[in-house]
Amino acid sequence: MGSLENDVLACLWAADHPLVPAEVLDALGDDLAYTTITTILARLCDKGLVHRRRDGRVFRYGPAVTEEELAAQRMHAQLERTRDRAAALSQFVGTLSTRDAKALRAIIDDLDAGS
Repeated sequence: MGSLENDVLACLWAADHPLVPAEVLDALGDDLAYTTITTILARLCDKGLVHRRRDGRVFRYGPAVTEEELAAQRMHAQLERTRDRAAALSQFVGTLSTRDAKALRAIIDDLDAGS
């Protein structure tokens, strides 16, 4: 995903209601064309990351996934691309901060307790 797609998603996640393209454009504050924003929003809809609903003559857009869900999807997709999943996981875990490692351990412990 490109930087502009990430920026648009961040804008939608920050909003407390679905936005029209003009509101996204205003929030980004860049020298972007309205049509650029509508194209990005359409692409995000096609990818299943954003939903839209008609509101009069325009569409309102909102996130279809949370930021955390998207991060998990991206991590899973990267893991699927590697030949040695165990090595990739080991490399990932080995680079975690102490705080993140403790959080991961707590999540694994909770999963094990629920089994």
